[in-house]
Amino acid sequence: MEAYKKEFIEFMLSCGVLKFGDFTLKSGRKSPFFMNAGAYVTGTQLMRLGEYYAKAIHDRYGDDFDVVFGPAYKGIPISVVTAVAYAKLYGKEVRYCSNRKEIKDHGDVGILLGSKLVDGDRVVVVEDVTTSGKSMEETIPIVKAAADVKLVGLMVSLNRCERGKGDKGALEEIRELYGMETAAIVSMEEVIEYLAGREVNGKVFIDDEMRAKLDAYYAEYGIR
Repeated sequence: MEAYKKEFIEFMLSCGVLKFGDFTLKSGRKSPFFMNAGAYVTGTQLMRLGEYYAKAIHDRYGDDFDVVFGPAYKGIPISVVTAVAYAKLYGKEVRYCSNRKEIKDHGDVGILLGSKLVDGDRVVVVEDVTTSGKSMEETIPIVKAAADVKLVGLMVSLNRCERGKGDKGALEEIRELYGMETAAIVSMEEVIEYLAGREVNGKVFIDDEMRAKLDAYYAEYGIR
């Protein structure tokens, strides 16, 4: 496994973003782990997060894009810090754009905030994690309705490596449905491989009991 992936896994743990326990997801699934990008709260944490996203996007999609789009709400700060990091690391100015949950009818009107989307824009969507693809059902129509844009790809922090609505992985379903590439900084398979039985910051996050819970979860929801 690449060094930056190990570093990112430990970064998520140290920030309290990746947790293990008993959680109910937006999809209704009962999961033994949970990832919450809202737990990145300090300037240093957000700066590092943006750099991880920028590097992953650069490695996977290159420089041929104009806008980083972050779905409300957690995608908003991710899109901002990614645009900042991209300028810092690669000297390329990309715009950020996000959507509002409610359409604003005064001042800066409309459903979008940040940069406006214009015809011909090439857009990379950033999100924390995708489980069932529900968020993309809300996001992609908003982006496409705003302008005639090209969806370059989706970048998430963590690929949960589980089925979406059918037997395929959520990221694969998004790729097929919307004709856009999908990628993650790290996959849950890699997280389990790295953390199983390993002590990080004085704690073993995936012991035998947690490993059994993870195995049971993927037996039910894993990609077959």
